[in-house]
Amino acid sequence: MTHGFVQRIRDNIVLYGALAANLGIGIAKFVAAAITGSSSMLTEGVHSCVDSGNQILLLYGQHRAKRPPDEVHPFGYGRELYFWAFVVAILIFAVGAGVSVYEGYLHIIEPEELTDPLVNYIVLAIAALLEGSSWFLAMREFRESKGRLGWWQAIRRSKDPAGFIVLFEDSAALAGLVIAAIGVWASHAFADPRIDGIASIVIGLILGLVAMLLAREAKGLLIGERADPQVVETVRRIVAAHPAVTSVNHVRTIHTAPESVFAAVSADFVDSVTMGEGETLIEELEDQLRTAVPTLSSIYIRPEKHENAVSTATDRGLAG
Repeated sequence: MTHGFVQRIRDNIVLYGALAANLGIGIAKFVAAAITGSSSMLTEGVHSCVDSGNQILLLYGQHRAKRPPDEVHPFGYGRELYFWAFVVAILIFAVGAGVSVYEGYLHIIEPEELTDPLVNYIVLAIAALLEGSSWFLAMREFRESKGRLGWWQAIRRSKDPAGFIVLFEDSAALAGLVIAAIGVWASHAFADPRIDGIASIVIGLILGLVAMLLAREAKGLLIGERADPQVVETVRRIVAAHPAVTSVNHVRTIHTAPESVFAAVSADFVDSVTMGEGETLIEELEDQLRTAVPTLSSIYIRPEKHENAVSTATDRGLAG
């Protein structure tokens, strides 16, 4: 049991690191906001609390997604993680961005008297250190997983939302800290507390942008995205290489979890293959595919004449 717990910590080091950092930062920011009356600090405190809640939801989603398949969900519960990723995006937008913009607006129309900003600067420095540590962990993990892909391309192709959500959150948090520090400094430099409110609104706009990007990626995962093109090509190549297969009509894949793929293959077998031989042939192909691509959790190979597959696809296109 202890080994399993340690392994879970290692597997989710990015999420646990971000959670610990945000909880500590959030408390410090609220204390600073109460002492100094800074709107941007209050906004940053809300931001940290939202981020903490997001990490808890992602950890919960990962736990729920690991449940085994059952009669109701024969392909398992892996895509539940994508649902919670979408909820996280909504929370960032509705709570994080909404509260930030609203609090900034209130601070502009009813500015509070300026106080000594030293506490704000100390808290911002500590927050930057903790947030930077969390960002470094997320960046290192994502860099290792993306391989040779570009950053944006890797995010678009990633099927594990936990990694890029934390990376987005931490990046937005660091940007928010910079803006909050500028807002606090400018408010005192120009003796205008409304600048602090403007900084709060800018932070809210950044959070809103991040939330929309995350919602877009989570939506694609919820609807269902194909496997990596290299996986599709590997499946096609292995099936096509079998001497009893004359052609591969199509290979269709969908992620049922970040590391779980369902593949449906339509292939034209030589006419001399009998029913019994076809069953053995399909079993051989499935074994080869699972060995070559371990993430293939379910494989369906359908014997189908090439001309029938083409006509069916054409009919579907016309119907659409």
